[in-house]
Amino acid sequence: MRIVADMHTHTIASTHAYGTVREMVRQAADIGLYAIGITDHGPNMPGSPREWYFDNFRAIPSTYLGVRVLMGAEANIADFDGNLDLPESTLNKLEWVVASLHIPTLDMSRIKPTVEACTEIYLNAAENPYINVIGHSDSPFFAYDYEEVIPVLAEKGKLIEINDATFKRKKDCVNNCIRIAKICKKVGAPVIVNTDAHFMTEVGAADGSLKMLEEIGFPEELVVNSSVERFERYLHEHNLPLRQL
Repeated sequence: MRIVADMHTHTIASTHAYGTVREMVRQAADIGLYAIGITDHGPNMPGSPREWYFDNFRAIPSTYLGVRVLMGAEANIADFDGNLDLPESTLNKLEWVVASLHIPTLDMSRIKPTVEACTEIYLNAAENPYINVIGHSDSPFFAYDYEEVIPVLAEKGKLIEINDATFKRKKDCVNNCIRIAKICKKVGAPVIVNTDAHFMTEVGAADGSLKMLEEIGFPEELVVNSSVERFERYLHEHNLPLRQL
């Protein structure tokens, strides 16, 4: 199995990542990816860009160096109700939205990340029409009822991310990632394998995730970005334009 699109990557706009948009796309082109998603952090993350950054994506071509470039965000799930840290006026302009929980972006004085609370947060996020992907939901800090939530996310059309940074840098998340993947396999929930690249050499390099999926016998047809045809079908179904040739 391979991936043809890497739809969760960060640039210097996130300030804790170290490549430009051009460098990230250049790497995607060099390794033969069909598409890349540029998904810098929403404004609740310390050091992240402000809303104006996300409002000017028309300056970037939809296809560059032969790669379909989808400009979006890794928006932070900001509250118990599953709301994001970008306004609807900005979300309307984005082509791709990964929604994630991060420790620095939640008001811990109001939200205690119990399993029950995180389950409710993800169930509410499932109702948000702007979200394409639920990002790296394997953190033990934000553990939720996987058996309850994953079928709902699938029903609502949210892709569940298998994030390769788990295998590179977050070893405490590996067991939860495997558990999530096994439940997705059991219920037929589509997933997307992303790298969460913070430097260009990580783009498309998802060996840890792909090895894990192979080891558990995960069906390739449930990995949305495992072929151009599957990924194009997803884009078409969600009214996103295909690569301009």
